[in-house]
Amino acid sequence: MASHEESRTGQATARAQEEKDRMMEKAREAGEGVKDKAQEAKDKGMEKAQAGQERARESKDQTGSYLGEKTEAAKQKAHETAEAARQKAEEAKETARLKTAEAAEKANETGQAGKEKTAGILQQTGEKLKEMAQGAAETAKQTLGMAGTEESGDAPTTTRTNTRE
Repeated sequence: MASHEESRTGQATARAQEEKDRMMEKAREAGEGVKDKAQEAKDKGMEKAQAGQERARESKDQTGSYLGEKTEAAKQKAHETAEAARQKAEEAKETARLKTAEAAEKANETGQAGKEKTAGILQQTGEKLKEMAQGAAETAKQTLGMAGTEESGDAPTTTRTNTRE
């Protein structure tokens, strides 16, 4: 019976570990997805900034000083856009880190709950085995007539007398 309980306990521990691993994988995937999106946003912002700078440079060459002022404004705007994209990428990275940490914590809590449940099952099994062993020993004593005269509240004691006729 103890082997069956140990098997069930092992299975519960394995399921808890699998759940923890699955949640950790989901957290990693979510983090990578957010990182990828942040990188895409950053790249897109940089592309727009470069395109804006190129357009500004071409305009300045074609039209002179008036457009030179406009070019500086475009450069400034491109720089601001690139900076905003960088900040968004950093925010997305931090969000991904936090989500990953939360998922890892949840997986850890699930694993801990499985361990605690397993410990409770093992303790109950040990107590049952101890009670069964005590009962078996008491029964054996009574059967062999070795039971003490002390009264135990658990089982009635009997005295056997052998007489020869």
